Formats: sequence, structure tokens, C-alpha cells
Amino acid sequence: MVFKDQLNRTLSFSSYPKRIISLVPSQTELLFHLDLDKEVVGITKFCIYPTVWKTKKTIVGGTKNFKIELIKEINPDLIIANKEENDEDSLKKLMSIFPVWISDVKCLEDAFQMISSVGRLTNSESTSLSLNEKIKKQFKILSLLPKQPRRVAYLIWNNPLMSVNQDTFIHSLLELNQWDNCFKDKLNRYPEVTEEELVTYNPEIVFLSSEPFPFKEKHMDRFKQLLPESRVVLVNGEYFSWYGSRLVDSPAYFSSLHKSLMSN
Repeated sequence: MVFKDQLNRTLSFSSYPKRIISLVPSQTELLFHLDLDKEVVGITKFCIYPTVWKTKKTIVGGTKNFKIELIKEINPDLIIANKEENDEDSLKKLMSIFPVWISDVKCLEDAFQMISSVGRLTNSESTSLSLNEKIKKQFKILSLLPKQPRRVAYLIWNNPLMSVNQDTFIHSLLELNQWDNCFKDKLNRYPEVTEEELVTYNPEIVFLSSEPFPFKEKHMDRFKQLLPESRVVLVNGEYFSWYGSRLVDSPAYFSSLHKSLMSN
């Protein structure tokens, strides 16, 4: 059996994988929804969903610093990774030993392709296709949104302040929600931004993401003082950046967020 990953790399298997390690939280959650409890043997410490797997599966380190010697002991027949979330040099070491399927997700269509590809790769294609249809149905909710874009700044890090440009999955979801990303034209995918730039762009809304930096209420005053005319809102970053089965719930979260923004 021959499969291609999202970097157009070819992987060959004599049978479907039975010992899978996932190095990406959102893809770990996807594997759970594809009913691959028996097949998944290793995950990272950041793979927090499903919670039951945190004690049932071997923790192979983080998403950047995984324990290669431990992975060798587990001897997986498939490792599922991501171009952006995992360290390139460490992945190259793993690729020289094990089959590594790598995703590259920058928009919703990429996510659909990733889900269906992982489904084919793990002999759970019908479940993956059903999941994609469910996600597409939920995202039709967003077509009912007002067509007047609102200018937003989406912040993912505190010191230094960092945002997202148009070449990111987060931006693609902002766009689907009619939220006009202030920093979409920045050269870096995750650009550093200054307070002065925030004042210049003067966004209508500032989204403070719960990840990767865990923005909390205590961080809001800084931005309220800096941008007194802007709405400053804490958001659950999982719904903006997780590109697996979490997408089923994202539209309902976005709809709720729109309603709260309109009510004040």
C-alpha cells in the first residue's frame, strides 16, 4: 500500500499500521475520533485530548523535544507529525528509522484532506469521510454571518507580542468568520508586533488566545488601556488552531463569540 503525506512524500506499507505514535495534539484527538484506541501507542505531553489517553499511552516527550530513544523502544510502524508543530531536525532523525506521515495544514481544505488521508492510512476511511461531512455541515453556519468584516488583531504571544499572517490556519478561520486580520500582510507567518503598531491599526476587536501563550483576564487591562476603543476578548485558541476533529465544534463556538460581540 502506498500513501502520500501533505509534503508529497511517499510512504509504503505492507499492511495497515498497528502501532501509531502521534506527535500533534489536534491529530491525536482525531485518531481518537477515528476509533484507533488500540492502534495508538504513544503521544506527546501536550496531547491533552482525550484525557483518558494521558494515562493509557506512553508519553514520548513534547511536540518539539521528543524522546527518540523511547520511540525506538516503542518501535512504531507509523508516526504522525506536522510540518509546523514538530521540530524539523528531530523529524528527519525519525524519518531515517520509521515511516513518518507529515501534515501541512494552512486552510480548511487542507484540514479536510488531512482528515481523509489519515483515515485512508489507518483503515478508517469511512469514519474520516463521515467526520468531514459533519464538519462541512457545521461550517455552513458561518455563511449566515453578516458580510461586513470587522478588523481584528489576533494575539498568540505576550512578550514579545505575536500575531498571525495570511499564510496560517488561524487566519483562514478568521477570514471565514468575516474578521479582517490586521496583520495578514506581515512577511513572517507569526510576526512580532509592537504596541505602536496595534495603536496604528486600531483594531475593533483584540482576540487574546489561550494558546500557545495562555492569555488570562489579568492580561486584558494592558490592551484596554492601550486601545480604549477596542473590544478585548479572551478566546479559546483550540477552536482557531486545532485542525482535526475539534473542527466539528468550532462553528458553534464562533457563533457564540459573534453573538457576545454583538450584544455589547
